This record gives sequence, structure tokens and C-alpha cells, in this order.
Amino acid sequence: MSEGSVRDVRLLSTGECVRLEFAGTRIRSVLPIHRPVDPFTLPLAAPGLFDLQVNGYAGIWFSSTELTISQVQQVLHSYARQGLTGCLPTLITNSAEALEHGLTVLRQARAACDLCRRMIVGIHVEGPWISSLDGPRGAHPLAHVRPCTLAEYHCWQRASGGLVRLITVAPECPGVLSVLPQIAADGVCVAIGHSSASAQQIHEAAAKGARLSTHLGNGCAGMVPRHDNVFWPQLADDLLTASVIADGWHLPTDLLNCIYRCKSASRVVLTSDVSGFGGCPPGRYTTAAVDVEVLDDGRIVVAGQRQFLAGSGASTIDCLQQFHRSTGVPLQQTWDLASRNPRQLLGLPCPEIAEGAVASLTLFHATTADNVLTLQPVAAIIQGQTIVADQGD
Repeated sequence: MSEGSVRDVRLLSTGECVRLEFAGTRIRSVLPIHRPVDPFTLPLAAPGLFDLQVNGYAGIWFSSTELTISQVQQVLHSYARQGLTGCLPTLITNSAEALEHGLTVLRQARAACDLCRRMIVGIHVEGPWISSLDGPRGAHPLAHVRPCTLAEYHCWQRASGGLVRLITVAPECPGVLSVLPQIAADGVCVAIGHSSASAQQIHEAAAKGARLSTHLGNGCAGMVPRHDNVFWPQLADDLLTASVIADGWHLPTDLLNCIYRCKSASRVVLTSDVSGFGGCPPGRYTTAAVDVEVLDDGRIVVAGQRQFLAGSGASTIDCLQQFHRSTGVPLQQTWDLASRNPRQLLGLPCPEIAEGAVASLTLFHATTADNVLTLQPVAAIIQGQTIVADQGD
């Protein structure tokens, strides 16, 4: 974005039509528009969308042993065209060598690419310290599930240059409960996920520093006891925020509503958990870890069945839209779940649309037909850099 560039927008927070003037990475001024203008012709502007769990896109996985800097750049441009302004690229369960490769390439991409540096505020490692059981393990490869060690954590931080900011673990995995306090003390957010832990283990993990439930309602056994299961203690523990995948497939509407009401607006985070097969046409795809199918309806499933999902094909704004439709939570409050809340969880500053603030915002159109709201990204402004949405995405 060039010095002195301007945008006329309508603020999501107030509905006010304003002119934003930008200087470098910051908002120089926010001034009311006094001339006559149809407010519905202007894009809405809101603090930039942020996703703490994104796995790749268009056939590219951050966990791939073949990951390159140019592929990271390609994926992040795709995310930005969908309105995303910040994220935690996510590496799933893999060999030690593969994880170190992915972490190293992400660090290098951030050093080499200005957009990568602006968007990548940290890295999420989901596994390999998770349940080995079918069901809770999800699509993570059993061959690489292993006990938790502080030595491996230090290897990750060395490879990433200290960028690991979120780690998803199963409390019952050997070593997790003893190592967890030391990881949390480093300022890394520890999450519970892909777990069959007991209530006691879940509450102990929270007491020792765990602060998030990763995609609550997924990454669990297909059949659970009605009382003694992983859901109730995570819903009940006020130390835990819950992330949810609201793509219309991962969770039913009733469960979304229950999670929101149990956790309250301040302790729910929306994530896409978008797969490396997001954006791919329908068909069967093979990785070293698992075979998946992209179905005609957009679901991504473990190949050969239709019950077990393997990440989503939705964007962050798609999930935000679906959550709003499913729960009726007002759009402004829903927006916070995918902008303010994930940043607060990680201890990051929250962007504002105000004079002097860092220019990190998402521009979008909102249209309603037959009482159904549809959100269409227009642009992501990422610390002053504008990426225009690709209407074909």
C-alpha cells in the first residue's frame, strides 16, 4: 500500500462510513465521509481475521518433507485473498526429521518474504504427542505418534527460531503432564486435542498450564460414554478456551450452540483447520500419511468411508459465516471469535481501526438473500500491505 493511499469503507463495529488513509504500515486517519454515499456499496471493514490452525492449501502441506519457501508464499497468498491477515501454520504428527524440515522452511520463508513475515506470527505443532488410539488420533499417522520429551520441544524451537507458539497434546500421552508446565512457562500455549484423556487428566493439564481445547468435538472417539468422556471436563473447565471448526460438517448446530453458551463469547475461537487439500477439486489424493477424498459437497474425508473427516476445505471467513448462520450470534460478536479471541489467547496485540493503529484489517461485502447472510472477502490489509481477494477462489 502506497504512502497516503485511502479506502472508503463502512465500519462493522458502528456502521459508520469513513475514509481510511494509510501511511506505511499504519492507519494515518479515520475520517467521516460527509458526501452522500450509499453505505451498502462500500465494503465493510473489521479487524483482520486470524486463524491459529491452518495446514496448507491447494495440494501443499506445511507438514510435507518437500515443503519449499515458494510453496509457503503461495499458500499465504491464497489465505490473504480469502481475507486472512495472520495465522499459525500448522504441522501435524510426523517424523522428527519432517517436523524439523517444516519448521526450518517456515522460519526461512518468514525471513525471505515480507508477506510471510507479516502473516506468520508463530507456528502450531499438532501432535505427535497425541493419542495412539483409532478415533481420537483422527487422520494423524500412528507410526509417528510418540511420547512427549522436553528435548524434542527444544529441537522444534531451534529449528523454527523460537516460532512455535501453540502445541496440541493429549494429556494421557506419556511425558505430557510432566513436561507441560515447562513449555507453558516459556509462553507457549498448550492445547488439549486428539485425546481420550480422563476428566482427572484433563483438569490436571489445565492446572499445569493448558489453555485451549483444539477443535473441541472432533479428534475424539466415535462412540463415548454419556457421562465419562472428554467433552464435559473440557466444557466445564474455565481455564480452557475452545476452538471449533464451524464449516457445517465438523460439528452440528446444537453442539456449536452448547459450546458457545458453556464457554461464553470470550472463550471460543473459530478455526478453519483448513487441509492441504483445501481448494482442490473433488477426487482421491494420496499422502505418505493417509489417503483422502475431496467429496463433491466439499468435505475432506479419510478415503474409503464418509464418517471420519481429514481437516476442512473451508476458509476462515467461511467458518465465521457458517457459525453466524448456525447460532444467530450477531456478526460483530462472531467476528471477534476469529479475530480478537485467538490473538488474545496467544498474548498478541489486537488490531484496531483507529488513527495510528497498525493497518491490519479485512474488507468484505455482506449480502442477505432469503434471510441468509453471505460474506465475500474484498481484500486483506496486512500491516499496510493490500492483497485483493480473488473472486474465483
